Amino acid sequence: MRAKTNRHGVCPICRRPPPEGAEATRFRPFCSRRCADIDLHRWLTGAYRVDGDQASGEEGRGHGAAPET
Repeated sequence: MRAKTNRHGVCPICRRPPPEGAEATRFRPFCSRRCADIDLHRWLTGAYRVDGDQASGEEGRGHGAAPET
């Protein structure tokens, strides 16, 4: 008989399967708060980024900034 697999796969940080039961949804897709915090830290420090050119006229303007006049 095959072992029960989680439909959400494994934690993207530590590669462990997520916990069973109610804890499984608490930090999804991560297995714990620790792994969720590691991922957040990577985003905030620039370890993750979306490559590509910035659209023209967008330099220096934050999301939701008022349009230039």
